[in-house]
Amino acid sequence: MKPVPHPSMLRRAPVQRRSAERLTRILDACADLLDEVGYDALSTRAVAQRAGVPIGSVYRFFGNKRQMADALAQRNLERYAERVTERLKGARRGDWRAAMDAVLDEYLAMKRTAPGFSLVDFGNQIPVGSRQAEPNHRVADRLTDLLAEYLPREPDADLRRAFLIAVETADALVQLAFRVDPEGDEAIIGEMRVMLRAYLGRVLD
Repeated sequence: MKPVPHPSMLRRAPVQRRSAERLTRILDACADLLDEVGYDALSTRAVAQRAGVPIGSVYRFFGNKRQMADALAQRNLERYAERVTERLKGARRGDWRAAMDAVLDEYLAMKRTAPGFSLVDFGNQIPVGSRQAEPNHRVADRLTDLLAEYLPREPDADLRRAFLIAVETADALVQLAFRVDPEGDEAIIGEMRVMLRAYLGRVLD
């Protein structure tokens, strides 16, 4: 079954498979409509119509469209973690540079292809243009844990801080790359990789 948001993100967590599948359809519809009409024009009624469910089914899980966008962001993070984990199966233990490339490549792939991702990614762009700190802390902690076995040292407070700085830096530069080119300017992305390797090398080599 596809990942669903953490129950704390929902008014009511799905219990049966049918309910979980309905939630998936609702979030898929939300993602598609975000790309088509943007966040301001998004409505719970339009999502219900696109998903082919009664409006009451949307309100069963979400009180408003902001909660729906937050749940989509959480699902994005779960799917991203799954993609990174799968990609790392081919990486050599201890090779943090290959692990870092996997982290960046999978994020860029979702940025380019995942519906709604350009607006909500992991939850830090709604309202459009806002940059809240909490999602990047969550992403940095998740990545530190995912990459632990590929790092030459045990994660501690200093390493977690370094990962947070790396995530914040990458976030800003990815936003720049996609402002310059809708598909992500490769020159800026290349410079970002060099910068992150140099910075993380100070704490990982």
